[in-house]
Amino acid sequence: MASVLESGWLYLITHFSEFQLASLGSFFLHESVFFLSGLPFIFLERAGYLSKYKIQSKNNTLAAQEKCVVSLLLYHLSVNLPLMILSYPVFRFMGMRSTLPLPSWKVVLLQILFYFILEDFVFYWGHRILHMKWLYKHVHSVHHEYATPFGLTSEYAHPAEILFLGFATIVGPAITGPHLLTLWLWMVLRVLETVEAHCGYHFPWCLSNLFPLYGGADFHDYHHRLLYTKSGNYSSTFVYMDWIFGTDKGYRKLKALKNSGAEAGDKQM
Repeated sequence: MASVLESGWLYLITHFSEFQLASLGSFFLHESVFFLSGLPFIFLERAGYLSKYKIQSKNNTLAAQEKCVVSLLLYHLSVNLPLMILSYPVFRFMGMRSTLPLPSWKVVLLQILFYFILEDFVFYWGHRILHMKWLYKHVHSVHHEYATPFGLTSEYAHPAEILFLGFATIVGPAITGPHLLTLWLWMVLRVLETVEAHCGYHFPWCLSNLFPLYGGADFHDYHHRLLYTKSGNYSSTFVYMDWIFGTDKGYRKLKALKNSGAEAGDKQM
């Protein structure tokens, strides 16, 4: 497996420059993972498949979904792509490399874990700031146009928010100066996580059912349903920051009521 990966990586660094891989390669990888993981949820919502797992009964209109897709393509080309190009010198200065040998899986896993923990901490506070009245009205309200989120709405946001909260994603790699392969893996996992959190479905196989500290779709869907002053659930990946600072109390109360109602129904049966 390692030899195959190294052979593939050798092909990439032989045929493309580091700048091409780090900027254009990262952009195309992001677009592929994002749209391939997010578009199926539009199909599920339109077709009504797996509706028993849908968190909200309300559906988005086709026009609303089309608006999201068109806006995303515009944002990605006008904001994300230039940002990836301009950030290359910064990552290079911070120690990013693309040469062989590839980092060990132990190093990769430790760095990815560090990125998730740091990103969640930074994102939590940045997200709370965006829920202040002025910032919410002029910036964050764009993201909350979709009270019933679907996968692609995860990156539907004001350009200023993309830059502001995007810092939470890149600060970890900027500190450690990872191998480009590690950076790509982090980007893929982060995209899949945020698409899942906005997908609007709570499946039996969701990570939140296996790992109590993981937020997931049910946790974040609550954030979109409520008014911005009462929503809470500001974390991106985990739930402990909201628990520590008491910003998940409404969500916990709702879960407790649902669970007690389900238990009462089981007893009557």
